[in-house]
Amino acid sequence: MTPPSWLYKGPKGSISQHGGLIGLFNDSNKYNATGDGQVVAVEFDTYKNQWDMSYQHVGIDVNNISSVEYTDTTGQNNLTSSIMMTATINYDNRTKYLAVNLDIQPVRSRFTVAAAKEITAYTVAAAEEITETLCCKAARRTSCNGSWYHVNGTVDFTKSLPEKVAVGFSAATGSSAELHRISSWSFHSTLEEKATPPPPVPQPSTKLQLKVLVPILVVSVVATVGVLVWLWQKRRKNALQHEALNDSDSDEEQQGAKEADFERGVAGPRRYHYRELAAATGNFNDANRLGRGGFGSVYQGRIQSDGGYKEVAVKKFSSEKSSQGRKEFEAEVKIISRLRHRNLVQLLGWCDSAKGLLLVYELVPEGSLDKHIHNNPRLLTWSERYKIILGLGSALSYLHREWEQCIVHGDIKPSNIMLDSSYNTKLGDFGLARLIDHESGPQLTKLVQGTVGYIDPEFVNTLRRSTQSDVYSFGIVILETVSGRQPVDQRDPNFMLLKWVSSLHSQGKTIEAADERLRGDDAGERQMERALVVGLWCAQTDPRERPSVAEAMHVLQTEDARLPSLPTQMYKLAAAPSVVSTGESGTAFSSSSYSTGVRSSATTGTASSS
Repeated sequence: MTPPSWLYKGPKGSISQHGGLIGLFNDSNKYNATGDGQVVAVEFDTYKNQWDMSYQHVGIDVNNISSVEYTDTTGQNNLTSSIMMTATINYDNRTKYLAVNLDIQPVRSRFTVAAAKEITAYTVAAAEEITETLCCKAARRTSCNGSWYHVNGTVDFTKSLPEKVAVGFSAATGSSAELHRISSWSFHSTLEEKATPPPPVPQPSTKLQLKVLVPILVVSVVATVGVLVWLWQKRRKNALQHEALNDSDSDEEQQGAKEADFERGVAGPRRYHYRELAAATGNFNDANRLGRGGFGSVYQGRIQSDGGYKEVAVKKFSSEKSSQGRKEFEAEVKIISRLRHRNLVQLLGWCDSAKGLLLVYELVPEGSLDKHIHNNPRLLTWSERYKIILGLGSALSYLHREWEQCIVHGDIKPSNIMLDSSYNTKLGDFGLARLIDHESGPQLTKLVQGTVGYIDPEFVNTLRRSTQSDVYSFGIVILETVSGRQPVDQRDPNFMLLKWVSSLHSQGKTIEAADERLRGDDAGERQMERALVVGLWCAQTDPRERPSVAEAMHVLQTEDARLPSLPTQMYKLAAAPSVVSTGESGTAFSSSSYSTGVRSSATTGTASSS
C-alpha cells in the first residue's frame, strides 16, 4: 500500500491540478494507459463527456477513461439525490469477474443535507480476490423506496495492472464544484494457501510402458493423418471462395462509404445508438405508441438532455431493408436537419442501425391536426383553426422561397401537421420532400407519391413535382380545417369536399361550407369565408391559375385584400378516388376524371429524379 497522501494527490503525469479525467489519466493516456500508469477503476459519474454514453452512470474503467461496462443510474434515487449510498465491489481472480452493486436508500438522518452528492471514481487494483465496500452512511433505513444498480464485467488484473498496485479513491469535478464525503469504507483481500504436493508416483515397468505407448502411438499417427487431410480440404475450399470473398468485401466497403457520405450530409441532429432509443421508449412498448402510418410507428420516449430529461417522439421505420423506407429516411434526415423555423417540427437525432431506422423529434404535446378536427371531443375554436392555417402557410413560404434551396414537401395533410401546447402549427414528416433549385422548373419523377384526397391531380397526370403541388394540398387542408369534413368520405363515395365547397361558392353560399359549430360571429364568419375562397383558389386544377403561398397568405391576412374571382364551374368531378389494392411498391388507387384529363390510375411509391 502507498502512503495515505496518495488519496489526495494524483499520480505523476495526471492532470488532477486541472480537475479532469478523474485524476488518474492525462491527455496522452486517457484511452490507453500503459506501464505504471495502468489502472482499473469503478467510476460514479454525473457528468456526460464525449466518451460517456449517459449523464449518470456507474462504469468499469480498464486503462481507459471510457467505461468498458456501465449502467445508467437515472432512477428515482440517483447519484445527485443527496441521500446515502452504499457501494460494494467484488472481484474474483479465478473467474476474473468484477461486480459492482450500488444501493441508494432514503434515510432519516440529520446528516442527509450534508451527504455526498457524488462519488466520482473509486479505484480498485489487486492481484487476487478483492472485496471492497463503500458505506456512505451507517444509518437505519426507514424507507423501502430506494434504488439498486448493478454492473459487472470480466477483467484480468494480471494483464491490466502492473506488479505493484495501490487501492484508494480519486475524484475530479472539472470546472464544477461538488461535495464529496466518504463516511466509511473497508477493504478485504484473501489469498488461497498452496496445496501440499502429492507424493511421487512409482515409475511403471518397461513392459507396461510398451503396452501403453504402442496403442497411443498408433492413434496419434491416425489422428495426424486425419488432421492433415482436413487442413488440405480447408485450404482448397478457402482458395475457391477467395474471389467471392473479395467481391463481398468490396461491396461492404462501398456500403460503408455510402453511410459515411450520408452522415457527413447531416448537420445539427446527433446520431443515437439503437439501445438508447429502445430504452427511452420501453423497448418500443405499445403503451408508448403515439401513432402508426405506412412508414411504421411513432413512440413517445424520454431521453437525457443537458443534464435532465426531454420528452421526444421516436419514429421507427417498419422495414429498414426496404428501398422505399431507406430513401424516405435519408431524405427526411438530410433535409429537415438543416431547417430552422418556428412552424417546423425539430429533428433532434437519428439512428441508422442494423436493427432499424429511427428518427428522434421534439414531442409536440397536442398531437396531429386531424385528430383534433375529427376525433377530439374538444372543439377547436375558429381563432385556433385560423392560427393553424396561418402557421402552415408560414412554414410553406419558408420551404418554397425563404430557404437557400426550394423544398417541395410532397405530403401536406392534417396528420402531418402537429400542434404544440398553444396550438401553434408544427409541420413534420419530410419523407417525400425533395430539393429543387429556385430557378428550376418542375421536377420529373418516376412514380406518383402522396395521399389520396390531398395529392395534386396535375402531378398525377404529368409526374412533374413543383411547389404548386404543395399549394394544391394547402388549399385542401384549408377547406378541411374550416369545414371540419375530410376530402373524401368513405361512407359516401359520391361526396368530394372540393366539389361541394365549389358548388356552394358558385351559388353565393360559401359560408355554409364552414363548420356550423363555429358560426355566429360576424367577424369570424368573414374570415371563414375568406379562407374558404383562398382554399378553392389554391386547389384549382390548372396549376397556372393557383397563387403562390405568399399570395395566398396576403389575402388570408389582409381584410381589405380583394378576393380572387373564381369560375362558377371550377370542377367537373365524377366520384372520389378509392383505394383498390396495396403492394410492396405502394398503394394503387383509381382516380376521378378531372376536366384537365387526369390519368385513370396511379401508384404511390418511391419517387426519384430523372
